[in-house]
Amino acid sequence: MSDDFEAMGPVDYMVVEFPGNRMTGEGFPLLVDLVDRGIIRILDLLFVRKDSDGSVAALALTDLGDEVDLTIFEGASSGLLGQDDLDEAGAALEPGNSAGILVYENLWAAPFARAMRRSGAQLVAGGRIPVQALLASLDAAEETASDRPLAG
Repeated sequence: MSDDFEAMGPVDYMVVEFPGNRMTGEGFPLLVDLVDRGIIRILDLLFVRKDSDGSVAALALTDLGDEVDLTIFEGASSGLLGQDDLDEAGAALEPGNSAGILVYENLWAAPFARAMRRSGAQLVAGGRIPVQALLASLDAAEETASDRPLAG
């Protein structure tokens, strides 16, 4: 297992909420493309639903309806996710909505991660900047720049 860990790229997760339990499937071919091109490896893909009473339940792929064919993702489970992870994801959802929980390895970053490990380096922090926060920051910077007088 240690050798497997040494070869791995960084692992991330995301929880994607589907309002009203409505999934169009539009993004799933793009996810498959990322896997096919060797950019990511799916470790886990699970779905949960939060009922109006606040209870959270795992969904089988067959529970998601016939509108979206997700059979390609059957068996995408490493065992990393437990009930506590499902509950935590459910806490982020609005009642009446569902979500996909995706855990994936960033294969594109694996060679860099291996080189850093060999040199004794280790990742001590990481995170994501939400797109909304990034756009708000860029808008604020743009407004500040437009308020400055031009040098002349």
